[in-house]
Amino acid sequence: MKLNKNANTNILIVGLGLLGGSYAMALKKKGYHVEAITRSQSTIDYALEHHLIDAGSIQVDAEMIQRAELIVFALYPHVFMNWIKENQHLFKPSTVLTDVTGVKGSVVYEIQEMLREDVEFIAAHPMAGKEVYGVENSDDRIFAGANYIVVPTDKNTPEAIALCEELGRELGFRSVSCLSPEKHDEMIAYLSQLTHCIAVTLMCCHDNEHLVKYTGDSFRDLTRIAKINDAMWSELFMMNKDQLLAQMDLFMEKFQELRNDLVNDNLDDMRAMMRLSTERRKLFDK
Repeated sequence: MKLNKNANTNILIVGLGLLGGSYAMALKKKGYHVEAITRSQSTIDYALEHHLIDAGSIQVDAEMIQRAELIVFALYPHVFMNWIKENQHLFKPSTVLTDVTGVKGSVVYEIQEMLREDVEFIAAHPMAGKEVYGVENSDDRIFAGANYIVVPTDKNTPEAIALCEELGRELGFRSVSCLSPEKHDEMIAYLSQLTHCIAVTLMCCHDNEHLVKYTGDSFRDLTRIAKINDAMWSELFMMNKDQLLAQMDLFMEKFQELRNDLVNDNLDDMRAMMRLSTERRKLFDK
C-alpha cells in the first residue's frame, strides 16, 4: 500500500498519549482519516473535540481495526506485544503495522515471529518528544527538525519500508534514516538512554533544596530531560540493558580520563578533549 490522503487512507493509532496524539494531529492536518483506540474516554473526548481524530474507542473495536490499512502502536513495549498476541486475529489481510517504541531488538523480532503472515510489521522510532505527557499536550511541531528512524529486518518488504519512510516525511521529520534493530539499540543507548541517565544522576547527586535559586542555563539545559516518566524509561532501560551498560561504561571511562587530567594538572590533554568536544558539537548546529 501507499499513503493516499485523497483516497482516505484509514490510519488507526493505538495508544493516544503525547506521541500518538501528535501523530494524529499531523496526519489529520495532511488530510488522512485517523481513528484511535486508547484506554481513557476523556482522552477520546479531548481528541474528538480538538479534531485530532475522526473516531475513537476505549474498546478493542473490531470494525475500527478492520477499516485500517495502517496501524500505529504508541504503547509501552510489553503492552504492545501483549496487544498483538491478543488481537492480531482482527487485522484484515495486508494491514501494515508500525510503532514508536524506543527499544527494538527485544521487541521487533518477537512481534514479527508471532505475527500472521498476511500482515507486516515495520518498526520505527520517532526521535521526538516533550517532558510532558498525555494527549492534551499533543503538538506536531515536535517533529519539525527531528529525526525519524526506520528499523527494518530481513522479514520486511521494500514496499513496507518505503511506506514507513513516507510516513516519517508526512509527519514532518527533518531526517529519515534506516538502521538495523541492533544498531538502533546501540545508538539509542548512547544518544538517548545514557543522556537520561546522566540527567537523572545530576538531579539526584546533590540534595541542596535551594539549587533552583542558584542555577544558570547550563544546569537547566543538561537536566531538561530529568523530569522523566519512571515507568516507561525504567522499562526501556531494562529492555536494552546490555547496550546501555556498555555506553555507561564508555561514559565513565571518558569522565575518569577528564578527572585524571584535572587531578594531574594535565592542561594540554584537558584542552584537547574540549577542542574535540567543540568540533563534534558544531555538527549539530548545521
